[in-house]
Amino acid sequence: MEKLNIFFSRIKDLSFWQRIFSWASIRSLSYDAYEEYKSLDSKLKIQEARIIDVNNSITKLKTEKEGLERKSIDVENQMIRKDNLIDNLNLKLEELNKLIADLSNKVSRFETVEEERTKDYEKKIAQLDQVKKDLDTERTRLNDERFQEQKDQFDKMKKQWSEHESDVEQTIKMICQNHLINYIDKVPFKGNPDNCIEICEEYIIFDAKSPANNDLSNFPKYIKIQTDSVKKYANQEAVKKDIFLVIPSNTIDKISQLMYNMGDYNVYIITKDSLEPIILSLKKIEEYEFTDQLSPEERDNICRIIGKFAHTTKRKIQIDQFFNTQFIELLVKCKNDLPEDILSTVIEFEKAEKLNPPTEKRAKEILTKELKEKSDSINAEAHIREIEIPSNFNEVKKLE
Repeated sequence: MEKLNIFFSRIKDLSFWQRIFSWASIRSLSYDAYEEYKSLDSKLKIQEARIIDVNNSITKLKTEKEGLERKSIDVENQMIRKDNLIDNLNLKLEELNKLIADLSNKVSRFETVEEERTKDYEKKIAQLDQVKKDLDTERTRLNDERFQEQKDQFDKMKKQWSEHESDVEQTIKMICQNHLINYIDKVPFKGNPDNCIEICEEYIIFDAKSPANNDLSNFPKYIKIQTDSVKKYANQEAVKKDIFLVIPSNTIDKISQLMYNMGDYNVYIITKDSLEPIILSLKKIEEYEFTDQLSPEERDNICRIIGKFAHTTKRKIQIDQFFNTQFIELLVKCKNDLPEDILSTVIEFEKAEKLNPPTEKRAKEILTKELKEKSDSINAEAHIREIEIPSNFNEVKKLE
């Protein structure tokens, strides 16, 4: 800058003669001044570039300032909201502190009650332990008694089985003696059956069979084998083709088949309790042999009873068939005429229903007296409910 000032100062004070005689020095000075000018110009451009950068920085800072001011406003708004939230939280905290205090009081009371319950529980547990010990002692005693009872019962069964043959023989002999039936001690045919009686000049075999041991699982198979072995009696002349195997009463539930059709003869499995009614029913055959000795009135009575029984049986079958047809038609109408939703509900109720008719037990007689009493009871209940019960099938048709 110094040379440039010197150059402009000399140019300004330059005289005519100096222009003529001192121009070389001025030109030299001008070169230095020009160099200094270029240097200043370069510095100026640098400064202008810096100014532009500074202006850009200022603009950027202003933008950042505006953003910061907006953020500051947002922060202030957030602070206000947080202050409100803090106030609300403080209120909730006070409520929670109050609730905690109440719960603490309740916990204290609960702990007191729980402590009492624990003591009571421990006391009752001790009592239960004692009761359990007493029950265990009683259970052991009962088990011992039950075991002894089962042992005694089994011993009794074994004794019964061992004495079964002689017991059956004595029973048959007593029945024969009471009802004047011929008991055959020594049979006039091949073989040696346990018991044989004679009715209408026919020999009827009663063989006693009992288990060999306490395992009854093989007893049905043993009985099946015995049905084949008695063929030697059935083939004998004058021996009845119905042969009876007498087994102990306490084994009958193990036998699923009580009658065997062996082709040439039949084998029946019976118990000692059924000996008398079977023998008496066989004795009836002897009475039928003398029907020619009956009076006409007695014959008519017998024929009338059998005829009425046959007619009543056929009529019962006819009535059952009629009602079966009516019930089937009614079921078809239900399926076709009822709405689907009602029909589905009816089917669900039908699935839930179950009928349990009386179970028939073997060796239990169906008494006519009981059937009549039951019928009278049904008629009396129907009369009370004003339900008319027809006495015959024709009246059923009239009611329709």
